[in-house]
Amino acid sequence: MDENNAIDVVEHLIERCRDGQNGFQEAAEKVKRTDLKSFFIEVSAERREFAEELQAELARLGKPEKKVSGSAEGALHRAWVDTKVALGGDDHTVLDWLEHGEDVAKDAYQKALSGALPSTVGEIVRRQAASVQRVHDQVKAFRDQAKAA
Repeated sequence: MDENNAIDVVEHLIERCRDGQNGFQEAAEKVKRTDLKSFFIEVSAERREFAEELQAELARLGKPEKKVSGSAEGALHRAWVDTKVALGGDDHTVLDWLEHGEDVAKDAYQKALSGALPSTVGEIVRRQAASVQRVHDQVKAFRDQAKAA
């Protein structure tokens, strides 16, 4: 694999992890249900750990000084939900927003896994992708429950 391509893939995944970290933290501040708050705080911390793990791999790939933050798209997405919640959105609104964000993260991981990655990076990405899928499914289940309520 082209090392520069691996660097691009890792940088993109770090952005998505930071978006998730920030998004779940913000969601925890917006929802009413305490079980959702706790879950979102845990996922936010996990995404921070994922970003840090990928940041270490980025250094091993030759970009130690590059610190990757979240994307502009993620910041705009969070601002959008702020507005919706301010206009009366409830937990379902937040869950719907999070599910969309998890769709984006899931797609980023699937795309990363479709290419050839160095073996250590590939192992990390596969493990993280499995967690992203589990969180996506849990958020979707929470959203469906909130919609039915």
